[in-house]
Amino acid sequence: MNATELLEFMRGRRSLRRYQGDDVPREWIECLLEAAIWAPSAHNRQPWRFVIIAEEVTKGRLAREMGGALRRDLMTDGLSPAAIDADVGRSYARITSAPLLILVCMSLSDMDVYADEQRNSHELTMAQQSIAMAGQNMLLMAEKLGLGACWMCAPLFCQELVASVLELPADWRPQGMITLGFPAQRRRRGREPWETRVLWR
Repeated sequence: MNATELLEFMRGRRSLRRYQGDDVPREWIECLLEAAIWAPSAHNRQPWRFVIIAEEVTKGRLAREMGGALRRDLMTDGLSPAAIDADVGRSYARITSAPLLILVCMSLSDMDVYADEQRNSHELTMAQQSIAMAGQNMLLMAEKLGLGACWMCAPLFCQELVASVLELPADWRPQGMITLGFPAQRRRRGREPWETRVLWR
């Protein structure tokens, strides 16, 4: 694949939220994970951790608990009951209708620890950046495999709850969740031209 072909491939990737019911083959899941771990990471510490969620019972419980947290947040925001029900319903459907979920977590156990808070804060940011790059690798590999995929930020808003539901190790911090499956939709969406986002110096 040359540079032009790679760019066209990247342009073709879209966030897809509707899937067919077929399971994602185990070897494809392993391929996604292998792609993830070859992302760049701060100090090469590889702070990513992954939870594979395919069981319907687990997806349902996670969706209900996350939906409850979302409902509480939206009530605090003062949204109408109808708007809250719609938002919570969408969240529940996105999680339970996906054949596969991959929860992407971060561990700081191997990251550097400093005497001052500013550098510790930067270390956290560096780990988060590493997690994001691993997630992007998985999204690109999903596209290459012919899978639909979508990154959900929702676990970031209820990290402790997600960790409790899934009984995660104490140092695993949920950062995002990728929904995956064979696509049941096609989407087209453009981008703002890069010229509108660039400064030359």
